[in-house]
Amino acid sequence: MFRHALLATAALVVAGAAPQGQVWAQTAPRLSVTIYNDNLALVQDQRDINLAAGRQKLEFKDVSAAIRPETVSLSAPGLSVVEQNFDYDLLTPDKLMEKAVGQQVKIVRTNPGDGKETTETATVLAANEGVVLKIGDRIEVLRDDGVPTRVIFDKVPETLRARPTLSVTVEADKAGPAPATLSYLTTGLSWKADYVAMFDEAKGALDLQGWITLGNQSGTAFVDAETQLVAGRVNTLANGGYQQPNRAMQQAGTESSDRERIADYYLYPLPHRTTIAANQNKQVGFLSAQGVAARKVYEIREGWFASQAEPKAATVAIQFSNAKLAGLGDQLPAGVMRVYMRDKAGDPKFIGENAVGHTPAGSELSIRTGDAFDVTSQATLVSDTKVSKTRSRYEMKYLVRNARPQPVTVELRQGGLWRDGAVKAESLASRRIDARTLGWSVPVPANGETTLTFTVETGW
Repeated sequence: MFRHALLATAALVVAGAAPQGQVWAQTAPRLSVTIYNDNLALVQDQRDINLAAGRQKLEFKDVSAAIRPETVSLSAPGLSVVEQNFDYDLLTPDKLMEKAVGQQVKIVRTNPGDGKETTETATVLAANEGVVLKIGDRIEVLRDDGVPTRVIFDKVPETLRARPTLSVTVEADKAGPAPATLSYLTTGLSWKADYVAMFDEAKGALDLQGWITLGNQSGTAFVDAETQLVAGRVNTLANGGYQQPNRAMQQAGTESSDRERIADYYLYPLPHRTTIAANQNKQVGFLSAQGVAARKVYEIREGWFASQAEPKAATVAIQFSNAKLAGLGDQLPAGVMRVYMRDKAGDPKFIGENAVGHTPAGSELSIRTGDAFDVTSQATLVSDTKVSKTRSRYEMKYLVRNARPQPVTVELRQGGLWRDGAVKAESLASRRIDARTLGWSVPVPANGETTLTFTVETGW
């Protein structure tokens, strides 16, 4: 711990400089970055380089610190790659001291009383959890004891870099300038969509604003880059596991939009070149729609036939379609949708948020914003009868109550049906939502209640 405290305050002086390889020529780069949803980006850097004939070493500084070296590709006319190395051991006080183990350094201490400096030559014995030095015949632990101290090194080790550096050994047919393209995949760059929805319940409409949020945790800034985003899940070995379902999408759409595609993904190019700074989140608008038809609904979802000891609050959701006829007509990349409503004074108030998966145009969406305060349901299993070895009959009763001064309709979903499940009796007409789910639209009067009863038979 002494080492960390000291090196954070002491000045480190390097007498020499690290050897330099050939670098990019000083021409304006043509940098493009293609960012995918799953913590992945393709970087393509086009520049003119000055080549010597024969074998030589090129160094590319400021590549991503999270580069995937196995994906690097360097191409130029008359150029062949012999070997490439990615040096990510960055120059820090700790690393510099670690590399000096077994070597001599100079320790310069300043007397706080008279300002006189004392210089001693020391051999670094260890730099693990503190720096251990041999000075003459004594062993000393370098520590932060309030005495101003500098450590002077002869040079920077060749393996330490001030910035992440890709070094490539190449063979060139001839000397002279040549246009070259360096491309690689990197992690640490990602993007998602963020949506702001202003819902007007009285008008049955919402205004929707879409933002692209870029995140850069790659350790490197990408300056003045042509940037485009890919919406969709590109298969990689890193993301080959379970994919979270898109629970906001109630029904998939069948419409197309005018957005550019590549393979089965949509492209979202940013309109202007942009700088994506390291450790930065950047937002860019990409969608704006007003007056999209929408409605508020109350939902009750049950997965099995069982009684409830206490009433259960209904879920509140805002339902709308991103179809053209509904006023939107665009696919929605995965992200988070935040919903607001205006209070009596006209000020917007946040009422909830929900994740949205990649959603094709023309889909039906249900954005769940929270639980209702005044709308509840309580289930009672009236009877559970074994009809045969593989079939059972369930008689259910739902008491739905509404403490609001306006009537509401509650969308009740009952899961638990198996093969050959059938409704035998019901107080309200049901509809089949999917193979295992029944649905009822239950009208409940203002400050009142409605009882729904039904009997189903199901088997396996």
